[in-house]
Amino acid sequence: MFGLHGLTRPQRLVLGIVVLLIVDLIWVASSELTEYLFKEKHFNKPFFTTYSKTTMFVLYLVGFIVWEPWRYQCKYGNVKASSTPTADSGTAGNSDADTLSEPVFIPIKFDDKTSGTESDDSGANHSLNRSVRFSKVSEVRQLSETYAEDAVIARLSYSASLRAEEARLRAMSKLTIKQVAKMAFLFCLMWFFGNYAYQLALLDTEAGVVNVLSCTSGLFTLVCAAIYPSSGADRFTLSKLVTVLISIGGIVMVSLSDMSLEADIPVGALWALCGAMLYALYLVSLRRRVDHEDKLDIPMFFGFVGLFCMLFLWPGFFMLHFSGSEDFEWPDGEQWLYIALNGIIGTVLSEFLWLWGCFLTSSLIGTLSLSLTIPLTMMADIVIKEVSYTWMFYVGTIPVFVAFFGVTFLTHYETWDPVLIGCKKILHCICRRRPVLPRVRDMDREQTESLIDVAGSHQ
Repeated sequence: MFGLHGLTRPQRLVLGIVVLLIVDLIWVASSELTEYLFKEKHFNKPFFTTYSKTTMFVLYLVGFIVWEPWRYQCKYGNVKASSTPTADSGTAGNSDADTLSEPVFIPIKFDDKTSGTESDDSGANHSLNRSVRFSKVSEVRQLSETYAEDAVIARLSYSASLRAEEARLRAMSKLTIKQVAKMAFLFCLMWFFGNYAYQLALLDTEAGVVNVLSCTSGLFTLVCAAIYPSSGADRFTLSKLVTVLISIGGIVMVSLSDMSLEADIPVGALWALCGAMLYALYLVSLRRRVDHEDKLDIPMFFGFVGLFCMLFLWPGFFMLHFSGSEDFEWPDGEQWLYIALNGIIGTVLSEFLWLWGCFLTSSLIGTLSLSLTIPLTMMADIVIKEVSYTWMFYVGTIPVFVAFFGVTFLTHYETWDPVLIGCKKILHCICRRRPVLPRVRDMDREQTESLIDVAGSHQ
């Protein structure tokens, strides 16, 4: 994507971290704007706002009109591996009709200069006439697209042919439009209700508490990745478990320090945990199906997600309205402005960047990046709403940062598990300190057994 396929693995990791940090800034602003819309503008309609922002993903489908590669896929489809000639198909047994097109006869055009003759009418004029004649035709046959591509690659230099072959393999492995739409259909409900739970949490709880509890998605991601890992970067290790527990410890400290802001355990906390679980399940399941960002056109995927949510979830307005859970109300102009701004930047753009950053790094780094919203949210609450926090809140953010960067290093070194190595060394030292009993040789053991038998027989 964006011509970044030539980046090395450390470069991809650094780029992914930068992208995820940008997403953190966007999400902090989005959560504050959503809370402002709910509480200050008195438009506390979580389903309406989630539905409106999700349907804005349909803007990506405009790419079928303005983006030429998408139009090409609609017309011709993707290049598939079955169309690539194999060693058997390229043998001499194939006829020319299998590799060449039907003949096309093109006339050969050439100029012929002829001197003009004296006209009987004028009697004096001589002219030089230029006439075009077709006396010969040429037969033209074209190679099929597959064989022509191989012929072009064969004429390239070695390095250029490697790059061309790599580009062709990426095109062959890329999901078709039908496959992308099917995947969007499978994940649209999971994504929607994960975001809906987040909106419900913001309705009842401070944005800082919601973002803190949303960070537990790292633990859910680690559990899901352990059950069905998608790649080596998502492989379960003891060190990753320890870093996630460190992050959870920081989250607990922050939550305990914030109990003065909440009289009791709010319902929004449960919604935040539910949203974190759905987000982790959605991300790990998607990465298990698509292990590289070049295989999935992310804007097209989110475009179909918005389309399916728009088509299938509109009955939710009637269900919530007649059940009394959420009365349907049309927002005014200012409220629409906040919803549109939050939807385009806080949902359409940020979700694309977040999923791209997860592909560049790993599922666990993508979910733990949510923890970095804590200090940013604290600063926003202090500056905008003048909220005061205790010292435990600030101390609790330290292990969250340590856990995030610790997982980044563990992702870079996939086979490195320092906690497991340390545990093995400790066990080895403990076992070596135990008194070692003198070993009896096999011959001595046999002689001892034989003497016991002899003694028993005499008695």
